[in-house]
Amino acid sequence: MKYLVLIGDGMADEKIVELGGKTPIQYANTPNMDRIAAKGTLGMAATVPEGFPPGSDVANLSVMGYDPRLYYSGRSPLEAASIGVELDDDDVAFRCNLVTLSEEEVYEEKTMVDYSSDEITSQESGVLIREVNARLGNDALHFYPGFGFRHLLVWKGGPDGSRLTPPHDISGRVIGPHLPEGEGAETLTRLMKESNKFLPGHAVNAKRKESGLRPANSVWFWGKGKKPAMPGFYDKYRVSGSVISAVDLIKGIGIYAGLDVVELEGVTGTVHTNYRGKVRAALEEFDKGRDFVYVHVEAPDAASHRGELDTKIRAIEMVDEMLGMLLEGLDRRFKNYRVMLLPDHPTPLATLTHSDSPVPFVVYTKGLDKKNENAAYDEEAAEKTGFIIKNGHELMDYFIHG
Repeated sequence: MKYLVLIGDGMADEKIVELGGKTPIQYANTPNMDRIAAKGTLGMAATVPEGFPPGSDVANLSVMGYDPRLYYSGRSPLEAASIGVELDDDDVAFRCNLVTLSEEEVYEEKTMVDYSSDEITSQESGVLIREVNARLGNDALHFYPGFGFRHLLVWKGGPDGSRLTPPHDISGRVIGPHLPEGEGAETLTRLMKESNKFLPGHAVNAKRKESGLRPANSVWFWGKGKKPAMPGFYDKYRVSGSVISAVDLIKGIGIYAGLDVVELEGVTGTVHTNYRGKVRAALEEFDKGRDFVYVHVEAPDAASHRGELDTKIRAIEMVDEMLGMLLEGLDRRFKNYRVMLLPDHPTPLATLTHSDSPVPFVVYTKGLDKKNENAAYDEEAAEKTGFIIKNGHELMDYFIHG
């Protein structure tokens, strides 16, 4: 048996008046999702345990079969693994976004204009984060370039008790009440303020402004943690596998799980991505003898955080197109395979951030077609089945073993 998981990050949402009271999944044209819902098993899964932040780190750990209550140690250590940064036991890693803040003179009075600096490219942001490291880094504090707006700070022997706010949770809000608190807060806030003194005038930002793009004018820290200890995916499920994603976080989970990480050109985490390349790469992994492939698509989540309804619908339809291409490729290759489709968590457009509500999933097994007449893949249809996996980390066991 071959196993494919397709994650539409943040696809799930709430009903929206502008869509006639439908959710974006219900409104979007998704014939392939509906097809496997009509022939598979539909249900809901609670991927975020009570008391945990509803981030993609916690949710994807759950989906991949790892109980966050046992294995979650923070987001940044996972991203560190993805970019090849090895953490010592006393290192504390922090996600370091390059963000766009408004231009008030007092830092605390500024507003979070854009948590991604207009989806700044890795090439541009790499120049900026290396400048940040040259000016603000030292023997204890080191900045590492990552992907797009997502970078890393490693604090050797740093404190693990700071309280930090994800920047995508405060879009359009004044940042003062959301600056770091607790252990290490003074140092982290100082670094953020210092970066805002020289980044606005950097040549990269000058060029972006000329092009009508938002400048990356400050760093912002969140998602701290120490390196985790996780059992290998093969040890848990006895299947070899690979991960395909544009996002360092997902790659990092794959690395700690002992899965192969597939690197691709042209993947961006938005709708403007090499989605066909992801499909080809997934099928090629099966051709190489892999039993399990985990394909993660960030675009619906990115659109939700930016409040772009039309883009979210387009992203969901892109995921559906990918699903159709994957099903066609699997049909040509194998008599038996199993596919699971789901979001890792909802990202409602009404709030611009993640929710801890359960997500709709569908599992389709080739050769075991069910007849769910008039079935569709969406939040309402999944909830109506009454089938819910309350511990999200048990979903992978259900998927692999039935």
